[in-house]
Amino acid sequence: MTTQARIAAGTIQLAIVTAFFGLWTLLTQMHAINPLFLPALPTVGVALARLVVTPVFWSAVAVTAATTAVAYVLAVVFGIGAGFVIGRSPVLTRALEPVISGVFAIPIALFFPMFVIMFGIGPPSKIAFGAVYGFFPIALNTIAAFTMVDPLFLRAARSLGASRAQIFRHVYFPGALPVIVTGLRIGFFICFASVLGGETLSSASGVGHQIARQGELLNSGPMYAWIVIVLVATIAMNLALTGSMSRVRQD
Repeated sequence: MTTQARIAAGTIQLAIVTAFFGLWTLLTQMHAINPLFLPALPTVGVALARLVVTPVFWSAVAVTAATTAVAYVLAVVFGIGAGFVIGRSPVLTRALEPVISGVFAIPIALFFPMFVIMFGIGPPSKIAFGAVYGFFPIALNTIAAFTMVDPLFLRAARSLGASRAQIFRHVYFPGALPVIVTGLRIGFFICFASVLGGETLSSASGVGHQIARQGELLNSGPMYAWIVIVLVATIAMNLALTGSMSRVRQD
């Protein structure tokens, strides 16, 4: 991406954020929406300032971060492993890729009560839920990545006497990496969203639990403060992952 394109993209992003908060301010100043549903920005700001200095904040963030990290590692290990095995075999690809795609199309949130029954309301149920949900995009992208490797490169490597390890290192891995990286990025945010969703639905700790708890208590200021924290964290992680993965593709 050229410098001019980066500036244009940044300008559009800044304009969207400015318009969002401008509309929020306008609606609250005009009293167009009940403050219980949409509190004013200063109210949310005060609640946020009070929140970040409390032990509850850091405890909830630590629980959600640890849960997401474990769930994502499991999703990566099983997703790439399954995708590699399936993608290397045309028969398995034709047989299993449609099945995985079909299951991924089902709202897996419908099965969340099963995870609670099996693992309880603590972090283990969110780990399992996030790992299962994050598995699908990683596996599907890995399958696509290995099936897209040009057969001509494989034949050329074999004709030169390359071993299986050398073929994987010099042909399969470089050819599949860009698509796998895309799957890792998508899988991370699906995993993160799944953990938050699980904490919101049934949990005794975590950021999602705090959002649900403040909503039940009708504390709109603190509730929106937690939501702002999630939005800022998501945007920051997206920018960090996009930048790092862009460098991986270029390398």
